[in-house]
Formats: sequence, structure tokens, C-alpha cells
Amino acid sequence: MAIQTAGQKTAKVTKLKLENQSTIDLPKGALEHIEKVVYYLPIEHIRGLEKVKLVDFINDPRLKNVDVPMKGDLPGLYHPKQGNQNAFLEMSMGAILQPTETFAKRWMAKTSFKSNIAGLIFSLVGQHYFFTFKHSVKKQNLEPQIRQYAEKNLRAWSEEQNKNSIRGKIFKPFRPILERWAKWLNKKAAQAQKK
Repeated sequence: MAIQTAGQKTAKVTKLKLENQSTIDLPKGALEHIEKVVYYLPIEHIRGLEKVKLVDFINDPRLKNVDVPMKGDLPGLYHPKQGNQNAFLEMSMGAILQPTETFAKRWMAKTSFKSNIAGLIFSLVGQHYFFTFKHSVKKQNLEPQIRQYAEKNLRAWSEEQNKNSIRGKIFKPFRPILERWAKWLNKKAAQAQKK
């Protein structure tokens, strides 16, 4: 039983609806995994979201007027609040699982399904969070902020998932060295692009 102090309401747990409108066969435990990833985030970040909608492919009329050509299918789309319709997330299972590709590509998509879904959810929730609650961030700074938000949460999520695994215990001492090496390689690549 929660203690209620004078003038304060008890915290209400927000429950997102999970609509599966996809006809594609999902991997075992996919819906539970999606719920686990969404509820890993703080409640403040998902406040205002109504549902997570799973579809085969995203067909949005707003995408037809985009001047930038898209390579492949769009894996996810954030729908902000419009009128009396609350904000929601739409995820394409066709773009993530690639059911029309060759066996090797389908197998790779299925084996990386959980991490791809987690990254996509963190990115979409980051968009919701920065569009809805962070009014101090300027429009030109939104993309790096959202990317940083998604990377930070994905790193924390993967560390929590792998903290008791053998692979996590083996590679944990080498992680600082690998991160420095990756930073050095990124710096070299940026210098090569400037030339």
C-alpha cells in the first residue's frame, strides 16, 4: 500500500497498448521483449505515448512527399500527438525481419531482432521525449541529442542484459581498450573524409 501525503497523488503507472497488426511471424517472445524494453525506460519518458503499433510495412502519406530518397524500408515512425489522437510508435516488422530477402539475410535479421528492436524503441522514444518535453533543444540540435539518447540507453540496456553472461564477463576488462581503439579509428576516418 502506497503512502499518500497531503496534496500529492500516488504515482500512476502508464500502460502502453501493444497492437500487433503484422501478418509476419514474429520470433518467440517478441511481444514480451518489446514490453520489457519499453518499460526499461523511465516513466517520464514514455508519458503521453498511447501505443506501440506493429505493422508489416509503414505506409504513411507524409512519406510520399519527402524529397530525400530512402534506401530500403522505414523500420519505425514516431507519430506525434495530433488533435485528440495521442502520440504513438509504429514499427515495421517487414523492415526489421526482412521476410522477402534471401535465407542468409532473413537469418541475420532474426538473430539480431532483439537488439534491433531495442535500438529502434530507444530511438523512437527519444524522439517523443525531445519533441514533447525538451523545449529548450533547438531543431538543428535534435538529431544528435536523439542519437545520443538512444546510444546511452542501448548501452545501459545491453550491459544489464549481459552482466551475468559468460561473454559479458570475458569482454568487460577489454572494453576500455576497444572503445579507445574505436575512437581513434573514427578520428582517422573523419580526417580521411576531410582530405
